[in-house]
Amino acid sequence: MENKFINELLNVNETFLKNKIGESFDTKYRHFKIPAYNNAEAVIVYISGMIDARVIDETILEALMKYSKLPQGKLQVTGSERISMLMEQGVFTTALKETRQWEEICDAIMEGDTILFIDQCPSALILTTRKYEGRAVNEPSIESEIKGPRDGFVENIQTNAALIRRRIKDYSLRFDNMKIGERTKTVVSVAYVESLVDEALLNEVKSRLKKINVDGIIASEYIEDLIEDSVFSLFPKMTNTERPDKACAALLEGRVAILVDNTPFVLIVPAVFWQFLMSSGDYYEKFYLATFLRWVRIFAMFLSISASSLYVLLTSFHQEMLPTALALKIAAGRNGVPFPSVMEAAVMEIILEIMKEAGLRLPKPIGQTVSIVGTLVIGQAAVSAGLVGQFLLIVIAVAAISSYAIPSYTMSNALRLVRFPILALTAFFGLLGYLASIIVLLLHLMSLRSFGTPYLSPVIPFDKSGNKDVFIRAPWWKMLNRPKFVRAKDSVRQASGLKPKTPSKK
Repeated sequence: MENKFINELLNVNETFLKNKIGESFDTKYRHFKIPAYNNAEAVIVYISGMIDARVIDETILEALMKYSKLPQGKLQVTGSERISMLMEQGVFTTALKETRQWEEICDAIMEGDTILFIDQCPSALILTTRKYEGRAVNEPSIESEIKGPRDGFVENIQTNAALIRRRIKDYSLRFDNMKIGERTKTVVSVAYVESLVDEALLNEVKSRLKKINVDGIIASEYIEDLIEDSVFSLFPKMTNTERPDKACAALLEGRVAILVDNTPFVLIVPAVFWQFLMSSGDYYEKFYLATFLRWVRIFAMFLSISASSLYVLLTSFHQEMLPTALALKIAAGRNGVPFPSVMEAAVMEIILEIMKEAGLRLPKPIGQTVSIVGTLVIGQAAVSAGLVGQFLLIVIAVAAISSYAIPSYTMSNALRLVRFPILALTAFFGLLGYLASIIVLLLHLMSLRSFGTPYLSPVIPFDKSGNKDVFIRAPWWKMLNRPKFVRAKDSVRQASGLKPKTPSKK
């Protein structure tokens, strides 16, 4: 800034501000006089859409103009003593801070605070009057569950921090704030439990965040793209969630959460592959039901990436692997189809993706109806016209439905893209191409890291205690320790011997 510190003259300060932050319709300069200071000239500056008008009227203007608490014997104070007197006598009930620096003043105005300038005073007073319009806390729209809490994160970072504090009342819960973005100055908060988190992990997270030097951060996805490992990989290396209970569970394991102002999604690190197949609802159901559902999701993941490839494999290369009756049914359904099976599958996959995007972009009242009806009509018309086989439509539908069984939307999107190279390799090389693509996929997953943590942990490398919450969801009384791959300071989660016992008969 041209001038680092404010001037004693009120008109000089006002002119500087008008040149710096402008005179937009929502930027208000309210002039008045303070009777207790012999009618000294004063001005408050604020942005109308970001402040609580009631606080300004009742706590600032009324206190200074009508019911000043300043003692009568000190009305002749001048200079910096005027601000000090206001603070010492408790004239204002809101949070306040004295400053002389223009950078602090301008940042405070942009964030919704009100600045008080008094003539012949070399400092200003920052008064907290922020009030943002935003959504109320309501049920998450993407990560919905049958059981469990119904509250979800919102766009206000202070509300999100409060939702976490309501659940974790540990004295060592910390929120370390920083501002990222030269122009947006977005508040980013690193949340962790100090008595649990690994210092190396925490330092790495903060180090990556501090290296970000961009114009603006609009959403948490910007942060994710700028600090994640293996940026060219399709798979997400950070978890994003809109559920406070999920974020709190991660913090209690020793992980780190990253809250970004103006976005309802919280990032969690480190992330491993298997947690994208887990749902918050798994921990609110009986352990045997949760285990069954996890295996269903694993099977659904396999179908979502392999269904169309297996169709091409069995119909074009290895018909002998099909039962005779089924092979004849498929052949009869493809009778008259002018395209090879791989072209059939590829075209239908692309059309399905187009219908998904169309349903997402259309207005909500008609989007779902158009996508469902459009898919049915196009599919039936394609079969009737002899362009695709009936069996292929079933395969494509199964693959599409299976992709929606994945709890994580980001992982579901990654799997949607993975199935295209698998389909291409299968079409060129048959069974060898399919197996090679699966092997390459597994090797790629094994090579990934999330903030130093192997992506396939705790399966590869194997950790017995960690596997109590991967392919099975063990009962709570069995999960005594936190996952080793998180490297928490305190590895013990709970005491032993908590298994419920039926009282013996007397």
